[in-house]
Amino acid sequence: MCQFDQPGASVVCLDPSLTVQQANREFFRQFGDDSSSSVCGRDFCDLAHPSARQALHRQLSLLADGTRHRFAGHVIVVGSQGTAFTCALSAVAVREGTSHVASLLVVLRPVAGGQELDMVTSRKKILSEIEARILEGIAAGLSTVPLASRLYLSRQGVEYHVTRLLRKLRVPNRAALVSRAYSVGVLKVGSWPPKVVDDFVK
Repeated sequence: MCQFDQPGASVVCLDPSLTVQQANREFFRQFGDDSSSSVCGRDFCDLAHPSARQALHRQLSLLADGTRHRFAGHVIVVGSQGTAFTCALSAVAVREGTSHVASLLVVLRPVAGGQELDMVTSRKKILSEIEARILEGIAAGLSTVPLASRLYLSRQGVEYHVTRLLRKLRVPNRAALVSRAYSVGVLKVGSWPPKVVDDFVK
């Protein structure tokens, strides 16, 4: 297919369930092992960073069900080496006849001048369940005493876990902890109350 011959671009064809059907060599190089076996048949949204999957799935589903014809934006993806980077994404619904959407054609281009992002990828489950709940509480503005009450911990127990979180994310205080958690994709963007992305919880 001629649209699969775009230098520097990863081009992929999805079925209406958003499963990868075929792709060009650049896509396999970025997301697989230079072969189709590790990527074809996978849900395309699984290639996005966990913090971006829900929004990407929502946009592509609008194409798949015929609500929209095109979509363009930026998405954070995780390559085959586990590194996160930003891509410009454009997608179009390919129709069969006048209404039925047969497939989606998606083109990904790394953002010019872009570099690897310092983000935690889905391969790293860095937080315990209690640390995730404490991080969510701090992001919601709770101090130690309300957190302790909510999680049935002592004040010292909360402070212990906060100290561990500060070390894990290499920050000096709670404000920086929340900022860093959002910037590396551990906390979901656009979610209130704050929610840790499940992929990062052990």
